[in-house]
Amino acid sequence: MTKAPSTLATDAHTPALRIKGDTDSAYHLAYQDGFALLDIPIDAQRLKDMLDDERCGAFACFEGWVRNHNNAAAVERLTYYGYEALALNQGRAIMSEAKARFDITHAVAVHRIGELAIGDMAVWIGVVSAHRYPAFDACRWILDTIKADIPVWKQEYYADDSSQWLSNNG
Repeated sequence: MTKAPSTLATDAHTPALRIKGDTDSAYHLAYQDGFALLDIPIDAQRLKDMLDDERCGAFACFEGWVRNHNNAAAVERLTYYGYEALALNQGRAIMSEAKARFDITHAVAVHRIGELAIGDMAVWIGVVSAHRYPAFDACRWILDTIKADIPVWKQEYYADDSSQWLSNNG
């Protein structure tokens, strides 16, 4: 375990905490390609509005929030670091594969990077389809695949001032 900094230091990891473009561009990318990273709080309603489609009778959504514990340790906050260019490429491929695998109309996923507090939304996934089962199945598959394949790393900070790096599956 490493000592948690009192404030985020500027170092080699700092670029992995911020997206390169502006927020509107990130939301546009999410709509266009199905996936984006954000370095500010996720606007779930804005994302849900992107999926409005009269052909669809089902909407499945997942929101992942920062919780206050991991195993027996009290968690104070998290920092997510992301390799943006690779994340966007892999995210686009994941969303394309989801559309090929499942009978869905559209899907959007956004993952946060940067410092997050307890209760902050870290990931949002929404899927629409004509029927509920493809939407549910695709939503879970997208989440599991994002957590396995997107280059985002998590550093957890604990109440005892220590921190630990975890895989995004942790």
